[in-house]
Amino acid sequence: QVQLVESGGGLVQAGGSLRLSCAVSGGTFSSYAMGWFRQAPGKEHEFVAAISQRGGYTAYADSVKGRFTISRDNAKNTVYLHLNALKPEDTAVYYCAGGFRYGLEYADYSYWGQGTQVTVSS
Repeated sequence: QVQLVESGGGLVQAGGSLRLSCAVSGGTFSSYAMGWFRQAPGKEHEFVAAISQRGGYTAYADSVKGRFTISRDNAKNTVYLHLNALKPEDTAVYYCAGGFRYGLEYADYSYWGQGTQVTVSS
């Protein structure tokens, strides 16, 4: 059974930084494209970033482009999301997702973590 466990969320002031981690177990990590999504209260899941199986391709939502960076370490079965220049509107629960198809859609991913809260104060 594939398990994804996020960590690294927290409370940060606007302009600050965080690094989210997602450790994957129970499967072949290098065969999964990985993504990050977020969900703010009362809103739908929103795509944030994605990275292909070997890390050669990345994609970002326009709202985070230039501020967030996705990366992966296949030796550690871990994907990261570096959040810089945070804004109050980045406040959400951030979810890690994995799947066999590299994509930007919620439906592209089969495996999901339970989420980590990021709160940005103004």
